[in-house]
Amino acid sequence: MKYFRTYTKVLKPFLLCGLILVFFPQTIYAQEFNCDVTINTEQLEGSSYGYLSNFDRVVESYINEYSWTEEQFREEERINCVIQIAFTSGNSDFTFSAETVLQLQRPIYNTTAKTTTVLLTDNAWQFNYPEGKSLIHDELQFDPLTGFIDFYAYLMLGYDFDTFAEFGGSDYYSNAENILNLAQTTSNVGWTRSSNNRRNRNVLITDLSSTSYRDLRAAIYRYHHLGLDQFVDNPSEARQEILTALKQIQELKRRSSSNYLFDVFFDAKSREIAAIFEDAESSVRLEAYEVLSQTDQGHLSDYESLQN
Repeated sequence: MKYFRTYTKVLKPFLLCGLILVFFPQTIYAQEFNCDVTINTEQLEGSSYGYLSNFDRVVESYINEYSWTEEQFREEERINCVIQIAFTSGNSDFTFSAETVLQLQRPIYNTTAKTTTVLLTDNAWQFNYPEGKSLIHDELQFDPLTGFIDFYAYLMLGYDFDTFAEFGGSDYYSNAENILNLAQTTSNVGWTRSSNNRRNRNVLITDLSSTSYRDLRAAIYRYHHLGLDQFVDNPSEARQEILTALKQIQELKRRSSSNYLFDVFFDAKSREIAAIFEDAESSVRLEAYEVLSQTDQGHLSDYESLQN
């Protein structure tokens, strides 16, 4: 778990473990990600795409074997993610379109449980992948295949680090934004801030990098580190921290013109939130329901039990 990292952004509960690492230099470090990639090629027509059968392993190696940060991760600290790639079309030039679902998890302190921090769908990935093509990480030139992967790798790092230290993911969001800027010098699909689609990569990273949404990022930190991570030791206090985080989100959403980041949060969290408050005192449970019913109407069915 990331409580053993030695990077300075992690707060007091982690410092002792960081010192332990200093005195045990034999500790084995690993790359940041432990991603599981699956593919589906059922929608592709023709027999010339057999080489895609190992595309999942190619992408896994690209993500899991690259060092994305300057931080040191122990094997048990690696970031768990699941990426599902469904190919929707391909042509004779080996240009493919695909839909992608990404799920990111991180451990909850002092438990064996994990929490989903991000659950995202991207339906606008288009790239060229002829047989034998190598995936090369290059942050100076944009490639539709690796650029997409790099973008989401940095975005996932940003979300993950934000849950352990307030605004801890800022540098990684900046890296993702740099990829967006490179992509916009090309005509590749999925990178513009389309007025017809308010749920795209451009909106996602632009909003995450904006000062207008810093309160949301602060609430995400409070929810995870001050709430979930303290739940085993003090569930009542942890619930209050989570309730405070939800109120922060409620207030910000009232002032915001875009719901995308809020939808990303609640798509990953609605059932978990309901489980957190179902055993709370009646007054706390009802207060949580009041906030949630106003802030996350898309998941009202998940919160119905909190009214009882």
